[in-house]
Amino acid sequence: MDVIDPQLEAYLERLTTPHDGLLAELSERTAREIGSEQMLTGPVAGRFLELLVWLGRPQRVLEIGTFTGHSALSMAAALPEGGRIDTCELDPERAAFAQSYFDRSPHGSRITIHVGPALESIAKLDGDFDFVFLDADKEGYVDYYEAVVPRLSERGLIVADNTLWSGRVLDGEGPIVAFNDHVAADARTVQAILSVRDGMTLIRRA
Repeated sequence: MDVIDPQLEAYLERLTTPHDGLLAELSERTAREIGSEQMLTGPVAGRFLELLVWLGRPQRVLEIGTFTGHSALSMAAALPEGGRIDTCELDPERAAFAQSYFDRSPHGSRITIHVGPALESIAKLDGDFDFVFLDADKEGYVDYYEAVVPRLSERGLIVADNTLWSGRVLDGEGPIVAFNDHVAADARTVQAILSVRDGMTLIRRA
């Protein structure tokens, strides 16, 4: 089912400041050449991520699940001086597609793609993270969460995407239900689930 009425969603998109032409082209080519365009962050959620980065001014951003690069480019546009993004992508074809757009963006040099299993890539990265965007395979959400919570900086923020799972969370089972329950029961963190697009959960240290 639709989490938000399609007409209302169209209204939200129409009144959200549009992204630049490069991101619009990326979205169109993703739909035409890669498919699974529903996995794109989209203009509203992309702008929301950009605003969160603008507010938080993170120096180190970790993205788990690059797909074709829309969300990474959205966030990179708001990075403060010296800020960088490490983004993890399992599929080499998607990573190459994303890199081709990073190469064309004035912000792309601040993004590094790590190709391979995300948990392995995260383990190879040093230090803590100021901002984490989680948007990868849903079965892995709990493991990704556990990998990054101990490495959140003092004012670090995790944003987990698709946490309403097209309304299927009401069925009471599945990987996103398990993830949401896991986070809600974790005394180390504080969270709020927002009905942005397909659900985005904001998580910080308690």
